Amino acid sequence: MIALCVLLIAGGGVGGALLFLESGQRSQVLTVVRDVPVGAKVTDQDLGEASVALDPAVKAVLSADRDRIVGQRAAVALKTGSLLSASQVTDTTLLRQGEQLVPVGLKPEQVPASALSPGMAVQIVRVPGEGQVAKGSGDDDQAQPVTARVVQVGRPAPGSGAVVVDVAAASTDAPTLAAWVSTGNVRLLVDAPGGRS
Repeated sequence: MIALCVLLIAGGGVGGALLFLESGQRSQVLTVVRDVPVGAKVTDQDLGEASVALDPAVKAVLSADRDRIVGQRAAVALKTGSLLSASQVTDTTLLRQGEQLVPVGLKPEQVPASALSPGMAVQIVRVPGEGQVAKGSGDDDQAQPVTARVVQVGRPAPGSGAVVVDVAAASTDAPTLAAWVSTGNVRLLVDAPGGRS
């Protein structure tokens, strides 16, 4: 019995020492503290830190690389509470050859109830301004909708609730679209899910 007790005490001591050594081999890594949709820029406020004992198979981003991660775009949807891995972000622009980025400001009542997300195909249409009458379909001034693709969706502005949606449009259409947006007389139409590009 005495020998058994000695063995148990010794075993407990070894286990405690191993646990102490393991806990000392922890790494400071980046975590996601709020959801980031695909294509959105990762901000400093989106990231947190945690001290964890990493398995070699886990490719987490170390806290020391925080400055390198901030400003990159989410390659996949980043979910709150998850560890961040390098493959989940990218510094590749979402603009393609022959496209230009146009910011479109939307009032709260103009923002679709269905959530907008990067990659979604949309159309921007010009509408009559206040006090104006819509022109007939045969009028030369009646502009055709501009086809675009959502690149990033901003967060609602405090107080006003306005949202800025960055869209990618063909370089030939972008100047016209920017002119429309400057008047505030535009609406954003969401294409069917199959229209995602």
